[in-house]
Formats: sequence, C-alpha cells, structure tokens
Amino acid sequence: MADYNVIVIGAGPAGYVAAIRCAQLGMKTACVDKWINSEGQASLGGTCLNVGCIPSKALLDSSHHYYFMQKQAATHGIQCDNVTMDITTMQARKAEVVKTLTQGIAGLFKKNKITSIAGTAKLADNKQVIVTGIDGQTISADNIIIATGSTPVQIPIAKFDNEFILDSTGALDIDKVPERLGVIGAGAIGLELGSVWSRLGSQVTILEALPEFLAMADRKIATLAQRELKKQGLTINLNAQVTSVTVANDEVTISYSDQQLVVDKLIVAVGRKPHTDNLAAAEIGIQLDERGFIQVDEQRQTAVAGIYAIGDVIGGPMLAHKGSEEGVMVAELIAGQKSEMSYATVPFVVYTHPEIAWVGKTEQQLKSAEIEYKVGQFPFAASGRARANGDINGMVRVIADAKTDNILGVHIFGTNASELITEAVVAMELEASAEDLARTIHAHPTLAEALHEAALGVDGRMIHA
Repeated sequence: MADYNVIVIGAGPAGYVAAIRCAQLGMKTACVDKWINSEGQASLGGTCLNVGCIPSKALLDSSHHYYFMQKQAATHGIQCDNVTMDITTMQARKAEVVKTLTQGIAGLFKKNKITSIAGTAKLADNKQVIVTGIDGQTISADNIIIATGSTPVQIPIAKFDNEFILDSTGALDIDKVPERLGVIGAGAIGLELGSVWSRLGSQVTILEALPEFLAMADRKIATLAQRELKKQGLTINLNAQVTSVTVANDEVTISYSDQQLVVDKLIVAVGRKPHTDNLAAAEIGIQLDERGFIQVDEQRQTAVAGIYAIGDVIGGPMLAHKGSEEGVMVAELIAGQKSEMSYATVPFVVYTHPEIAWVGKTEQQLKSAEIEYKVGQFPFAASGRARANGDINGMVRVIADAKTDNILGVHIFGTNASELITEAVVAMELEASAEDLARTIHAHPTLAEALHEAALGVDGRMIHA
C-alpha cells in the first residue's frame, strides 16, 4: 500500500496549489520541496514567492514610491526636497514580505494536513520518490504531480557569478544602486528589474536581440509602452546581438552588434528553462522534448500512468497563475471530477509603470489567421479617474470578431492594467461580446470605464472620446 494518495514535487505556485486542492478533496497528500532560504530553513513558495514574482513586486513598489516623490509629488502640492532611498531598508522590507507569504503557505499546509517534506526529490519505479536532504526518506504514492518549475537560462558568453553578471535572483539582492546597469533581454523580467534600478538612479541600458519590442504584445500597445519607458530613462536597444561579455577592473564590457557597452553590473534575463535536473524522469519512462520540457497529454499526465506534470516544467506560458490553475485541474481529475482550463484566456502582465497587460489575440495574429475583426480603443487621457490620479498614459484596446462580436482580445497599457485585465478575462471566459461589455454598467469615476468605452468603440459609439 502506498504511503500517500498524492505526492507533489515542488512547492511553487503550481505545486503548493495542487497539494492544497488534493488535500481539500480528501486525498492524503505530501509535498516535497528543496528550497532553503538564507537562514538555512525550508521555505515554501518556489521561485515565485522566494526570488520571483513577490520580491520583484515589492522592489517595484518601493522604487515607484521613491520615483513618485522625486518626479511627481510636486504636481500634487507635496514638497519633499532631498528625498533619499535606504537600499538596506528597502531590501529588508522585501525580505519581510517574502517571509510572511512563505510562512503563510506553511500554515496552509498545516491547516490542510499536508505533509511537508524538505529535500530533493528523485523519481523511482513503482511511483516511489527518493528524498535526499533535510527529510531524507523514500516514499510512495498512488499519484505523483511534478511541479519543479524552471530556472534562468544562462548564455555561455555571460555565465552567472552573481557579483557582476547576475541572474534574476542576484538582481533582486543588489545592495547598492549601480551607476551603470546593463540588462540582456527586454521581456517582463528584464523590463521590471531594469525599471527598479532605473527609478533608484541607475543608468540602465537594455539589449534585446529581437527587432520588435515586446513581440508578443499588441503593436500599438508595445509602441506606447516603449516610448514611455524611454521617457522614464530606460535605454532600450533592439536588434542587439550580444557577441561577448568580459569582466575586468570591476566593470562588465558587453560587445553587441558592432558596439560596446560598459556597465558596473549586468543582468541576464533571456528566459527560463525547465528544471528537471536530477529528477530521473527519463529513467522511469517519462518523455522529455529536446528542450527538456516534460511531455504530457490533455490531462497533464505523462507517459507513465499516474504521474502528472504541471507549470513551467511542461512549457507554455511560464506564468504562476497558469501553473496554479493546472494544479487545481490535475487535482480534480485525480479525484475523479471533470475539470479543464482555457489557455486562450491566460492573462499576461508586465509590471512596469504604467503596466502592460493583455489576454487573447493580437491584431497581427488575427490578420495572419485571416479572421475579420473590429477594434475599439480608448485613451486613459480621456478618463476622469486617470486624469484625477495623474496617470494618463496609455490606452485600452478591445478586439472583437467582425461577424459574431465575440471578444477576441483585450490589450491595456496603463496604471493598474494588471487588475483591469481580469474583467476582460471573465468576459472572454463567459464568451461575452463587445456589446455585452458595452452594456455593462461601470462605476464612475473608475479606470475600468476605459474598458467600457473601448468596448463601445468597437461599434463606433464611444461617449468620451
């Protein structure tokens, strides 16, 4: 008889959510995780809570307050000369936020009677898991869920030393504002980390190999965002093919596209890869693709019956919320329930200021698929709430099917875009039309009215623009 009904490997957003849902459904559940914090203690939450989503947002918030006090407070009549930033205090606040949330997950495990096992997991035949580390042991289960996440991609010419050449983790722990900071990669991670240190006074240069800025995003939204970020002080160089990186005399020299850039620190943020090292997945019959992603079927089951995989380790959008929903779905499937999730309505967010968020199709994707569509767009400059807040940059774009009026995509560049996009996700999940959204009453004055106006604009009947 197996020790558990379910063993979850990994306690990130995919793993810990899967474990909690399994426990809620009455299954005896264990979760194995190897994360050890700087104090030498087990720390649940994976990359997201420990060195990803949460600490980066804490730094973004702190740096935005500092930037506001320096650059924008005077327009509100707030006089605050000689504002300074204590980086040590900022970093301590970040650490406290992380500690509170990771301990919160430990509390949720205890509440749901989940056995938390600290150590590194290795798969073995007959659905056994060999754990080495703090809680070394061999355990077995009727079902196993692999949620081991991903790690930063390291390029051979710029190997991480986390002193001069930093991965995303090292970039969160900088203890002094670098005078010059380089970033390779203009994706969400690169833009967010670059924004943090730019607001605090660093001269930031971002090098992006692709010819387009945020190629996945709507072109008009991306153009607006790029223009605004440049105004804020970020230098963004596209078509920048990095050919060499050298460290000497406490400086980093980057050669790219027949040019050179010299900085004090360099962040490499060129993507993430699946974390399957030492898992022994292939040895027990689990199939991996050429990039190391675990192959799964529609139910997220691997080639080995009873072993599932979710989150970053199976590819697709490498987003915490995508992994969490997969965790819920798999838990419910194991329990014999009917469960599914829609990948067409996974929202994407870049937490710059203003924020960039979208869900569904872009105009370029619809053109390529030869789908007829209509667009409504509304500028935040015409929003009463945005004007009162002093955050008028950006716009909302709603794209609907020309024949059915169903919403196909919503794209936002503006303050609180990460919150506003959820209304669009709900609308699309319920297969709403632009007309449905246009006839939904929105409180006034709110930023959400911009979404309402954009939906009205699909049929050319905006009121305030």
